[in-house]
Amino acid sequence: MNENSPQLSNQAARGTYTMLRRNIGTYVNYGGTIACLLTPDHGVVVDTQLVAQATDLLGKIRQTRDQPFDLLVNTHHHEDHTTGNGVFRPLVKTHVAHENAKANQIREAIANNQLDSVVLPTTTFGNKWSQRVGDETVTLHHFGPGHTNGDAVVHFEEANVVHVGDLVFNRRFPFVDRSAGADIGAWIAVLHQIRHHFDADTLYIFGHTSAPHPVTGTGADLVVMAHFLQSSLEYIEQQRRAGTTLEQLLATTTAIPGAPDFRGEGIERILRAGWAETGSL
Repeated sequence: MNENSPQLSNQAARGTYTMLRRNIGTYVNYGGTIACLLTPDHGVVVDTQLVAQATDLLGKIRQTRDQPFDLLVNTHHHEDHTTGNGVFRPLVKTHVAHENAKANQIREAIANNQLDSVVLPTTTFGNKWSQRVGDETVTLHHFGPGHTNGDAVVHFEEANVVHVGDLVFNRRFPFVDRSAGADIGAWIAVLHQIRHHFDADTLYIFGHTSAPHPVTGTGADLVVMAHFLQSSLEYIEQQRRAGTTLEQLLATTTAIPGAPDFRGEGIERILRAGWAETGSL
């Protein structure tokens, strides 16, 4: 992995597949949470983690079905969501991601001399893309920059399940990829857009979590994530005005005031990104 990769795992039982609603389930292992739609005749995979994890998931799926997959979707370009693409790609009819996600994946692959080995989406979209898969409708939305500038929000419409990718790190310090267009202020707005776009019955799947919090939740969890991001910006701006240097901020901050539930490794990422962002205000 390159230095810009999040290198975060979900803090839950590794290699676990959990059914949610109407043939939709989640697979948790190392990397961003995978979502699947699995029926005897149709299949959709959202994100693929790394090669070993994708191989493990495919083995589990093959125990009950051996049909091709209609769709492979990447919520964004990061390696912990896309490195396993090659495991599923030979079995997939359509591989789709946001146009900026593909561009980011190409850019990083060139920088790391890996362009020949990455598996890129064959189909891209701008604001919205939809396909009927059996008795389910899979619709992809892009609400603007947030975690990156290429985040896809994946809605299984009949099940009313939404995979938001890394737009939500459930009570875990998030990776903010400014090199790929991340914007904390815009991210806050995107989370509020998502919450208002979908209804109160929507079940959300999150990219990462911190134990004991689950990888699924409700709109209330989006509000918590937005509050954390807003609290981070306010705290960093407050420290700037008090004369604190970035080095002092990094050395003394172990939690964000007002958002004590967020924890784990990587607090320096939100601090550095917020420092750069507040410096341009």
